[in-house]
Amino acid sequence: MIEIDNVTKVFTGPEGNFTALDEVSVTIRQNEFFTLLGPSGCGKTTLLRVIAGFIAPTSGALTLDGQDLVRLPPYKRPVNTVFQSYALFPHMTVAQNIAFGLEMLNKPRAEVKRTVDEMLALVRMTEMANRKTSEISGGQQQRVALARALAPRPKVLLLDEPLSALDFKLRKEMQLELKRLQSETGITFVFVTHDQEEALTMSDRIAVMNSGKIRQIGGPRDIYDHPAERFVADFIGDTNFLDVELLAVEGDQARVRLVSGAEAQVRAPQDGMAPGKVTLAVRPEHAGLGAPEEAALNGTLSDIVYFGTDTHYHVALDGGGRFVLRQQNQPDQAQTHSAGDRVGVILSPGVGQVLRD
Repeated sequence: MIEIDNVTKVFTGPEGNFTALDEVSVTIRQNEFFTLLGPSGCGKTTLLRVIAGFIAPTSGALTLDGQDLVRLPPYKRPVNTVFQSYALFPHMTVAQNIAFGLEMLNKPRAEVKRTVDEMLALVRMTEMANRKTSEISGGQQQRVALARALAPRPKVLLLDEPLSALDFKLRKEMQLELKRLQSETGITFVFVTHDQEEALTMSDRIAVMNSGKIRQIGGPRDIYDHPAERFVADFIGDTNFLDVELLAVEGDQARVRLVSGAEAQVRAPQDGMAPGKVTLAVRPEHAGLGAPEEAALNGTLSDIVYFGTDTHYHVALDGGGRFVLRQQNQPDQAQTHSAGDRVGVILSPGVGQVLRD
């Protein structure tokens, strides 16, 4: 649906030039929920605005469904945008807000009414049709903004952190609603967020961005379990980083030596790596707590943090460094460890990922 080829955007200011996008290339598929994920200032919103036509790229090519977009003004592009602030008309009803864009396109009155009714049903707001948007909740306003953007049936819907103003519980509900809407309409969604959980929950694929570049593209499970580099592993979820020596790579497996002298079998980078000093990333839930004599790494339990669904164990490793383990809690589970205990960190074969810095 969208082809972005070597797009660069350089902003010029009194303090010099700033490269917001640095030769970004990505293909976004038809009927896909595609997420641009990264920290503030990484370039994700700039890329979204380039697609929308609000910002012109300095160089590079951009096509949508085979159509060159670079010189096409925003109002002629088959895309709509939902912003952080929903920009609804407070003096209008829900139905009037949804109808507004269709009326500006001079659609026949019967078609406008039919489409508004369809959109109200799609976002489950039929009973609110005659309420003013100033009289409904934030979550309901977000649904109206979505319905208004979907009403003209764009080929692509761009969403710039639309859930950021909602409270935690409502944000969770709307994550599922957004995925449902994308699936039911068949429209390509391009979603911008800095929230890793949002990206993992809703996306078909994720592009992790940093410093104006795309660092990795993949499905949620692939991004989480097989990060391509240290930044991705660190940004997506919680990760332990260990300095290890890479001894050998055999296919998708690698053999490393830990600081304790013990050896472990872990996942290798997809493009291979020469033996030497490297970083090993291990997710907290991919390691176990055991007795020192049965573990590859030993240390002292410094903190135990209860989170309801799981418990985090912080281990001060012998020789320096810390390791955090996460174990799911069971009903009426007895606490068998205390701060100050000597413990071992058990690494199951194949769970760690060797990374390039």
